Amino acid sequence: MNNFNLHTPTRILFGKNAIADLPAQIPAGSRVLITWGGGSVKKTGVLDQVYQALAGVDVLEFGGIEPNPTYETLMKAVEVVRKENVTFLLAVGGGSVLDGTKFIAAAARYPAELDPWHILQTYGRDINAAVPMGSVLTLPATGSESNQGAVISRRATGDKQAFKSPFVQPVFAILDPVYTYTLPPRQVANGVVDAFVHTIEQYLTYPVNAKVQDRFAEGLLLTLIEEGPKALKEPENYDVRANVMWAATMALNGLIGAGVPQDWATHMLGHELTAMHGLDHAQTLAIVLPALLNEKREQKREKLLQYAERVWNIREGGEEARIDAAIDATRHFFEQMGTPTRLSAWDLDGSTIPALLAKLEEHGMTQLGEHKDITLEVSRRIYEAAR
Repeated sequence: MNNFNLHTPTRILFGKNAIADLPAQIPAGSRVLITWGGGSVKKTGVLDQVYQALAGVDVLEFGGIEPNPTYETLMKAVEVVRKENVTFLLAVGGGSVLDGTKFIAAAARYPAELDPWHILQTYGRDINAAVPMGSVLTLPATGSESNQGAVISRRATGDKQAFKSPFVQPVFAILDPVYTYTLPPRQVANGVVDAFVHTIEQYLTYPVNAKVQDRFAEGLLLTLIEEGPKALKEPENYDVRANVMWAATMALNGLIGAGVPQDWATHMLGHELTAMHGLDHAQTLAIVLPALLNEKREQKREKLLQYAERVWNIREGGEEARIDAAIDATRHFFEQMGTPTRLSAWDLDGSTIPALLAKLEEHGMTQLGEHKDITLEVSRRIYEAAR
């Protein structure tokens, strides 16, 4: 196991009616800006519950944060924070609202003479302050409610880039599985696939004898395989939704990634697909991952065989056959969730692959993966294999 420094300070308030504990989490005298997305939190009554819980608190709101939140929209919220002297941010929604709110938190305290897009260009390394924030989660997927990362898009340039900073780690997260009952099937599927691939990125690399992390990761994968399809069939099964919600949080709160090598190439290739073609984040992950695993099967051999045995119970046949079967099982699971695993399913014929590679090069994504050996040529092969 490799050395690590793990600090996960987000307080998790989990379960039915956890919103009742919201007032105690907001510092006294705060001026709060509630951020939300496309309006589902209004339709489902979640936003009303938030307002009821915050009765007597000085509250403003900013809605309209998109899926794949954009710099252009978020900068309007930054103006509100600065003008209205907001001292606390409360994200109500899924990962996009959370990611966007993290950017708002950092950009509002960024030096006025600098373009806040610089936050993305430096991967957040020069963030020195941020407005504190918390969240009320309605869509389990990204794990953004309890980590330091976010991904932001910029319409003007067709970019989608990530940043990370301890200054934007949420102070608390309210997780009520009941809030997920009304999610459309596509969002449920996206959430399960997203959490699954987050786990894979930290697990399917090479062995470092990190038995605890491996078995935690395998438990998350098995849970998502078992509960994901049920979440589609039984939308108001509390126990199913609770396990999916908690698995998504645990997949990216730092725990399973501590002390182990990590990949993240699937995400980097997927980001470019989203930025160029508008596909949902999880949809791009389902397309890229099977092709990437096949391309890197030799480098990932030991862990792929472990994955085949422990997660898919594949024990018969030679090594190559077991690896093939594990990749096929992964592809089938994504398809079972209603998430296609080929570019052709989205009417994409691969003609934009040169443009995708150009964006990877522009963003410095030329040595990806746990071995830094996924070059632009390897990325090309992965995109080609995913057609």
